[in-house]
Parts: sequence; structure tokens; C-alpha cells
Amino acid sequence: MIDVLVVGAGPTGTMLAGELRLHGVQVRVLERDTEPTPVVRSLGLHVRSIEVMDQRGLLERFLEHGKRYPAGGFFAGIGTSAPVELDTTHPYVLGIPQPVTDRLLTERAVALGADVERGRELAGLSQDDRGVTAELADGTRLRARYLVGCDGGRSTVRKLLGVGFPGEPSRTETLIGEMRVGSEPEEVAAVVAEVRETQKRFGAGPLGDGYYRVGVPAADVAQDRSVPPTLDEFRRQLKACAGTDFGVHSPRWLSRFGDATRLAERYRTGRVMLAGDAAHIHPPVGGQGLNLGIQDAFNLGWKLAAEVNGWAPDGLLDSYHTERHPVAADVLDNTRAQMELLSTEPGPRAVRRLLAELTRFEGVGRHLAEKITALNVRYDLGAGHELVGRRMRDVELRQGRLYELTRTGRGLLLDRTGRLSVTGWADRVDHVVDTGAKLEVPAMLLRPDGHVAWVGDDQRDLFDRLPRWFGAATG
Repeated sequence: MIDVLVVGAGPTGTMLAGELRLHGVQVRVLERDTEPTPVVRSLGLHVRSIEVMDQRGLLERFLEHGKRYPAGGFFAGIGTSAPVELDTTHPYVLGIPQPVTDRLLTERAVALGADVERGRELAGLSQDDRGVTAELADGTRLRARYLVGCDGGRSTVRKLLGVGFPGEPSRTETLIGEMRVGSEPEEVAAVVAEVRETQKRFGAGPLGDGYYRVGVPAADVAQDRSVPPTLDEFRRQLKACAGTDFGVHSPRWLSRFGDATRLAERYRTGRVMLAGDAAHIHPPVGGQGLNLGIQDAFNLGWKLAAEVNGWAPDGLLDSYHTERHPVAADVLDNTRAQMELLSTEPGPRAVRRLLAELTRFEGVGRHLAEKITALNVRYDLGAGHELVGRRMRDVELRQGRLYELTRTGRGLLLDRTGRLSVTGWADRVDHVVDTGAKLEVPAMLLRPDGHVAWVGDDQRDLFDRLPRWFGAATG
């Protein structure tokens, strides 16, 4: 009996596997593809995902492979400057291709003891009160206590469960790829600047060594978007959109994406969960998709580990759906809005110009930046201090930085009073007394995902709150 089977070795699946291994949970990751994909569907990490990497000690490795950019201008590509004084110590976007993110998260999961198996395709599943039986395409049957589908927008797990996936189908499609360009760089830049005055879905940016990342609207929506476009199709659409095909040749990869927008009706069905694109799909405007999946895994990992390890309080695993489903719904709505603003029709273009004016106001620009970067996420954890439900930014402590103390994946009581205790929960919650901590509150209890679960200075009140997130006291 395996503790957890994770179906899908993309960033959501490998992030989840690493989180589970932090807590000693046995994990096997099954991936249908025999080799990692070279397709660069995501170009980087937003602020909250950068914080997540810092909370787990992974950020330095990501910084080695990425490039920092200002955290502004991402809402429908409206060119606004980054808001000043975002509530984070990482006020930037990290440009890093998805294949690199995939590799780094896979290396972390494997280093922690997860098994990642490629060429293993799920064909069927069933579950009972004790576990889940997974049937693979080669006839192998595996038994696990829990299974998580992280297998993308066409999720086999979701379909086998019969979970509804309501929303809208693709109305538009974009071709994307990496290829060499025959035209001179100055010519490419001039044409791109002119076309993007009206067609925001068009672009061509240099990658080095003569290669460009090219995106262009497709003529229509393909019946099967899993079939990549041909180079000839690219050339035809470039000529139609820009009046030239730039002499493109020698593609490294070609792909397509649509603007379908769908959200799973439920994230949990018994012992099976959905995460990442298996639970939600939306247009890639704003670059939120990969980040949303990583943050799903960050929310689910410690809760599922608590269930496997036997100390989860009632309702903890269900809170994964309760907390993450509304976050995805908000992302779907803001990407719908962004797609409207990318339209070439006069009405949407007028709204775009108006919004561009409004974003010059600091409050508007900040609101949009926090929405895209997920800094505005606040889980409904009940009444209490305004910090309750929000993630805590990194702060300097006498023992170092707050995020350095969260790398074990345990809960954390940060105590300025020196009078509080986590007796009975010390095996699940670390207690750090720091009378000099730069906090505006006497003490706070952080969940393993860094969200504030309690603020105060009353021991009895703390003892009332600890069982909700960390189960019954022991000892």
C-alpha cells in the first residue's frame, strides 16, 4: 500500500511530492510522457510562488537560473510600472522557463525520496474506504491510500471520477513556438511594435543564437489542440497578421493554446484530489497558471500529509477545496477580463485605454498587481485579526529570517511575549520566542503554508485554535 500516488510530473505534481516527503509520506509520481517536454508554456514565477520557494529553501537555485523583472504591467499587458512597497521582500517576477522549473522541482522531490516514474499512463481507478486502486495502461495495478490528479487540463483522473468541468470552450487560439528568424532583429522589432498597437496577442522576442519565441493568433480553433501546428501554418498566420513571416525556420518546438475557461466542480472525491490544471484551466494571460498549480500543491501537501500521518483534525482535508476553489474562480474571472481587453474590437479597446488611465493611480495598480501575483489571497479562517487567513511576509528575526524557520513544513508559533506554549503540539508546531521580532502583534500562529491561523497573546485562546489546524494534543 503506497501512501500517495501523484498522477502527473509537471510542476504541480512534483511540488506536491516534495511537500509530502517533507512529512515522511511515501510518494510515487506517475507520468505518461517518457521524456520531459521542451515546450515553454510558462515563462516565470510570480511573487507568491517566489515566496513559496523561499519558504522551502529552494529560491537560491531558482535565482541561479532566472532573471528578475519588475512586478508590473502584467494585467492584459497594460504597460504600468511596478507598484511601490508591495507587501513582500520579493517585489519582482522571476523569468524562468517552465522546463527549468519542472527540472528543479523534480530534483527536489527525488532528493527528498519521492519516486518519479515516466512512461506510466493511468487507465482506470476505483476507490473504497481503505484506499484507491489505480490501473495503468500496461496492466499494472497499484494500491494507494490516496491519489492526486495533477495531470493537466485533459486530466484522466478528473474524467475517471466523473467530476464536472463547467465553463466556456475556446473561442480563440494562439500559435506559439521557438524558431529561428531570417529577418534582421531591427526589422522584427519594428514590425512587432507596429502590429502590437492593435493586436496584443502577437509577439516575437529574441532568445539568443538566432532563436525567437513567436506567438501569433491562429486562423480558427483546432478540433484537437493536442496536435501541434506546422511551420507552414505559422508562416501563413504571420503573413496574415504582420504582412511577413520573418523567414522563420528550424523550429525547436511548436504548440498552440486556446482561451477555454473551466473550473472543476469539486477538488476532492473521497480519497482522490485534483490540483493544478486538472482542477482549472484558463487563458495564460497574466502568467498565472503554473503559479496557481504550485500554490494548490503548497496548500494541499501538509493537509494530506496530516491525514496520512493520522493527526489531521476533522475537515482539514476538505479545507483544500474550500480554500483553493475560490482562488481559482477569481483567477478565471481576471483572465476572462484580460482576454476581453486584448480584443481588437473598438469597444474593448476603449475600455483598455480607460483602464490604462486608471492604473496610473497607485491603489488601482497595486490592486491589479496583488491579484496577478496572489498577494491578495486571504482564506476565510473565521473571525479575528485582519492578518488571519493571509500569508505572512518574511521578516527579520534574531534567529534569522522568518522564512528560514518554515523550511521543515511544520506549524510555527512566533511569540514576542515569551509567555505562550505549544505543549501537546510540539511534535507538529515549532515555538520561536523572539521579543525583538518586527511584528505589530504580540504573537501569531502560522500554518505550514505560511498563512496566519491565529493572532493574540492569550494562552487559552491559542489552545482553542491549535486543534483546528494541528489536531488533538498529545503527551
